[in-house]
Amino acid sequence: MSESFTKSTARNIFWGAAVFSFLLFLALTFDTTAALPKRDNRANLTPEVVRGKHLWETNNCIGCHTLLGEGAYFAPELGNVYIRRGGDFIKAWMKAQPTGAPGRRQMPQFNLTEEQLTDLVAFLKYASEINTEKWPPNIEG
Repeated sequence: MSESFTKSTARNIFWGAAVFSFLLFLALTFDTTAALPKRDNRANLTPEVVRGKHLWETNNCIGCHTLLGEGAYFAPELGNVYIRRGGDFIKAWMKAQPTGAPGRRQMPQFNLTEEQLTDLVAFLKYASEINTEKWPPNIEG
């Protein structure tokens, strides 16, 4: 084997792989650059969504929940909760916390106003409309 694998062969394999990798990187970069403007969701960015995101951040929801896979895995994924449950359910769930069910993880009561709940639901609706290329693979997150 060592007779057929010379320094020249190794150098050619290295340069061939380096050029292939660079060309693949360029192709994927151009493909991403072309695809991202088609997936832009900023048209749906309303003041309610901005206020809802602010609530999400100030109440540290990501400390327990994940949103599109980012965050803690203590509580359910909320990237598609609006699709799964709807806005009225989300509001009722937030108002009913903590449930006091023994043996279950409990969500604290944040005492949000009706307007704040509407803003938070608007943010979760916005998050559910992001094109995630069918991620998560199941509807329950």
